[in-house]
Amino acid sequence: MRPTPTDTEAWNAYLAEGNARQARKRVSADVILRDEAGHILTVNPTYKEGWDLPGGMAEANEPPDRAAVRELREELGLDITIRQLLVVDWVAPHGPWDDQIAFIFGAGILASDLATNLRPHDDELSEALFLPAPEVAERLRERQRNRLLAATRALADGSTRYLRDGMEL
Repeated sequence: MRPTPTDTEAWNAYLAEGNARQARKRVSADVILRDEAGHILTVNPTYKEGWDLPGGMAEANEPPDRAAVRELREELGLDITIRQLLVVDWVAPHGPWDDQIAFIFGAGILASDLATNLRPHDDELSEALFLPAPEVAERLRERQRNRLLAATRALADGSTRYLRDGMEL
């Protein structure tokens, strides 16, 4: 028999049991950060093939926007402000990975003195470059490229994009 909310201890145990059986999603949070020329920051991770947008994986119970802020602080020494949600992408299971929710946030424009002197702050990145959007797109894998293109459209028209496995619906 299901407990009632008036029996707090039993009710919380009942909810915890249901919570333990529900799906868990991996969450990534990347950022579109531009320099004053409009070029987009891209990074070269040391732990995987290819280039990426700056950001990374959220920790347990960490909001995606805070994960993005934390990752840029840890990896690039930047304190950014999230300005808008640009893209949400549901990523299907692939390889050894379960499904994932990927966010891309807009973080505005980085002052030229900070952009010029930007360097990786830890061993997770080997390079960080501001490049024109087409050059960033060429460096990204297909799914990330699709997210970037959706994010640039969202920046242009102010409308958040929802993707399913990298494809806009």
